[in-house]
Amino acid sequence: MERRSIGAAGLEVGAVGLGCMPMSWAYTGSQQRGERSLRTVHSALDSGVSLLDTADMYGPFTNELLLGRVLKERRADAFVSTKVGLLVGDQHIVANGRPGYVKRACDASLRRLQTDVIDLYQLHRADPEVPVEETWGAMAELVGAGKVRALGMCAVGARAPRRSAGHLHEGTIRQLERIQQVFPVSAVQAELSVWSPEALERLLPWCEARGVGFLAAMPLGNGFLSGTLTPGQGFEPDDVRARHPRFTAEMMAANQPVVAGLRRIARRHGPGTTPARVALAWVLGSGRHVVPVPGTKRPEWAVENAGATGLRLTPHDLAEIAALPAARGSWD
Repeated sequence: MERRSIGAAGLEVGAVGLGCMPMSWAYTGSQQRGERSLRTVHSALDSGVSLLDTADMYGPFTNELLLGRVLKERRADAFVSTKVGLLVGDQHIVANGRPGYVKRACDASLRRLQTDVIDLYQLHRADPEVPVEETWGAMAELVGAGKVRALGMCAVGARAPRRSAGHLHEGTIRQLERIQQVFPVSAVQAELSVWSPEALERLLPWCEARGVGFLAAMPLGNGFLSGTLTPGQGFEPDDVRARHPRFTAEMMAANQPVVAGLRRIARRHGPGTTPARVALAWVLGSGRHVVPVPGTKRPEWAVENAGATGLRLTPHDLAEIAALPAARGSWD
């Protein structure tokens, strides 16, 4: 896979990034161990990963603090992406896109990350009470101040029923077209995987036509496409999958043919090739501007994921993946 840089901050495409969220937020709290997470980040960097993706809300704040311990030693090895725009309360999450808040949040992220500049600063969600142009304008001022190198946006909305999937990203595209008039968008982050390919229809082509990087979130389907989860295993109450419509025991069983197909392809490519690498290779091959950002808490999985850049899927492999049954959720 050819590696090259795009965008003002030099986002490297043709590579795999590291999503750091599971180390501090949303996944299996009992397995979130600081020292192991530090080893995971170092292992990813040692394996050729450069993009480290986090957000101030993860923890909240503890994920950035964790990365700061690594960046203090290895800033030159990393492309740092963090996010702003969401505040975490006791039982809720709210958006805040007020310009003053955005600027204060950036300064706080810089301190936690122990760096002088953020390579990619992403708007996590637009605030419905603030025109998105005002929020984006404040973020653009951070670029002018030298605190941020480039700006990105995360796709709005959660996973939708398949019958409306064609319109899933229309709201994001409308926002992107508005903020492009204020300051260039360097990257968009949205879910893309073998079992959630909706971004291929409208959002990824929008990015490709404009030379905008695409960060593929959840490229392993929240871990399901790795083949390491079993139906009915259960999840801790604080794990987002405990409430996810594709992670009921019934739906995990119904979606096993998707994993079985990835396993068949992995076996054809020989020892060391895993379903996860096949799934990531598919995402890497979905467009010239795509960077998959799998999340993990374990060093061995970070190394495994990084190895997907060396896997070349054949036309037969791609046809087999295209023929896999569509993933099901509890809405079906």
